[in-house]
Amino acid sequence: MAAVAFQSVSKVYPDGTLAVSHLTLDVGDGELVVLVGPSGCGKTTALRMVAGLEDVTSGELRIGERVVNRVPSKDRDIAMVFQSYALYPHLTVFENMAFGLRLRRVRVARWRSGCARPLGPRPRGAPHGRKPRALSGGQRQRVAWDARDGSDPAAFLMDEPLSNLDAKLRVQVRSEISRLQAELGVTTIYVTHDQVEAMTMGDRVAVMRRGELQQVAPPQELYDHPVNLFVGGFIGSPAMNLLQGVVARGEQGLELDLGVERLAVPAEVLERRPALAGNVGREVVVGIRPEDVEDAAVVAAARPGATLRGRLALREALGSEIVAHVVADLRPAQADAVRELAEDAGAAEADPTLVARLSPRSRAAEGADVELVVDTCALHFFDPETGLAIET
Repeated sequence: MAAVAFQSVSKVYPDGTLAVSHLTLDVGDGELVVLVGPSGCGKTTALRMVAGLEDVTSGELRIGERVVNRVPSKDRDIAMVFQSYALYPHLTVFENMAFGLRLRRVRVARWRSGCARPLGPRPRGAPHGRKPRALSGGQRQRVAWDARDGSDPAAFLMDEPLSNLDAKLRVQVRSEISRLQAELGVTTIYVTHDQVEAMTMGDRVAVMRRGELQQVAPPQELYDHPVNLFVGGFIGSPAMNLLQGVVARGEQGLELDLGVERLAVPAEVLERRPALAGNVGREVVVGIRPEDVEDAAVVAAARPGATLRGRLALREALGSEIVAHVVADLRPAQADAVRELAEDAGAAEADPTLVARLSPRSRAAEGADVELVVDTCALHFFDPETGLAIET
């Protein structure tokens, strides 16, 4: 096993396209780090540079103590699992799993007797003598994993390996990969665009945008303390609501003027974000996560200054929750930096609709007026010009 380190690594293609820009990231020995971001953000390019499938334009890339910028892929002691399985169609299941071992001159008989660690129980109907075309997507992904696992590499690289699986199998294989990675203690870099995979699997999650690393942190820290508008808008589903507001002084303390509506800023928020007090009279972008909004009718008591009103335009009942789209008299975020970052993140900034995840006990009907309670202790604040979080 070995650590992987990017030190100001960049990738520029011959046509001038900058795919990865000065990426600095350390993946510890035995750690599972997930690279996540929208399409074209550079996460797969970064992974391919580790694999030796893309050249490093500048910077230094290390696997263990060795700089591998010019080391051929076959000599890097890594194993890669692709979205497309990358199995040899003319070989049997067993031959696919043994192929890499033969290249490394590992005794296949020894591996067969117990050195390989299969990804879950071997599914029925997938004996070792069958060809990949006769297997289901889930079976092919298991074979692809097992083929790489048997070589006992220094690091695993996984490029969206679950995207071809159905939802139920994706959950199952996701948990199996996490379990096996923890058991083996092998350094793993996992690329995905799926936030659920990123948040549930990673020891740390690295969020990328337009070739640049935005933030790397444990999943909960990333969710609770996004460093900028892009991370806040990208992490979370449905996306964070982004509103334009003005920090004002009220009779009971600081308030957020959202137009017709106002929200009180609790004292504990100021303790965590003292820089907010320096923004009195200034516009800020206010982030409200859908799960921090509830139907007032099912809440026992609401904190003063923590309610918004609107009309329920769309009600999506999902059983465990209701996703409500509420048209309220609010101002969507307007600054250019906000539009650009939110567009990349897929955040809901284009209209005044407030998205909320309500309790299934809510009886609010489409077309009816609804009062919403906001957890004002969980509000997020961003500078509208720079997109950076307003914290300390």
